Amino acid sequence: MPHPVRFGRLGFCRLACRDLAASTAFYRDLVGLAVERADDREVWLRCSDQPHDMVLVQSDAPGLVGAGFEVEDAGQLDALFALLDAAGLAPFRHDANACATRLVAGAIGVTDPVSGLALEFFCGQATAATPYVAQHTRIERMGHLVLNVADLDAAHRFWVDLLGFAVSDRVEGTAEWLRAWPNPLHHSLALLQHDANTLHHINFMVTDIDDIGRATNRLKAAGVPIVFGPGRHLPSTSVFLYFLDPDGNTAELSFGMELFVEAGARDARELEHKPEVMDTWGGKPDPRFGKGQPVLAAHV
Repeated sequence: MPHPVRFGRLGFCRLACRDLAASTAFYRDLVGLAVERADDREVWLRCSDQPHDMVLVQSDAPGLVGAGFEVEDAGQLDALFALLDAAGLAPFRHDANACATRLVAGAIGVTDPVSGLALEFFCGQATAATPYVAQHTRIERMGHLVLNVADLDAAHRFWVDLLGFAVSDRVEGTAEWLRAWPNPLHHSLALLQHDANTLHHINFMVTDIDDIGRATNRLKAAGVPIVFGPGRHLPSTSVFLYFLDPDGNTAELSFGMELFVEAGARDARELEHKPEVMDTWGGKPDPRFGKGQPVLAAHV
């Protein structure tokens, strides 16, 4: 299939929170992100040397309000803008002041026509003034975003047919795991058929399987609901741990993931719709797993 744009990575997720202080403390003290910038309305958190990987905003209505993906350079950003414009999706360019605030060389915004999620695509992001230093969990990066979507076929047409994300694995009519091509990670985005457009989970990848074990005990001691795992996924081979944040959103720590070469990668697999796909160790999820807050209509 064609890949009209070269993407870099999942850049950030933006969450609206009922209690900004409580959510900040949760992702800082229990998950292990570092606060980069904070005021009484917005907090930038990072788990890398980028200026932010997660943005939390105070809101009476909690939900997922934005996500950003990096493209390789300004030429790719221009190509993406033209692609979105030709599809009638009304992309817009962020002006110089907005880019300076975001610490990027260029950025465009567009609304996902299926989920309604505000998307930002950017290039040339600055690094943070100081390196990210792990507290207790050796987070390597923000790994992926997973959405529940009301129309999986339409979501496929946007992300795969239009933008050129690559399918790594799928369960027909149920789920797709997508690479932000040519990023090698098995998935930077996954889509699950659901009755509404909501957040399923946000993932952070760790560098050692011991981080999964330590996090399990740390979260249990803090009274945080663990809703799935530890276990191992069949599609990505990742060892996982899922738990709930203060707003009931599912967050994940994972270790390991299948990597794809840019050229000559294996074809997408058609997987059976059975529990072992989600956990080859035989675990069963809590009913609250993946039942996150809605996608809210708000621009990043």
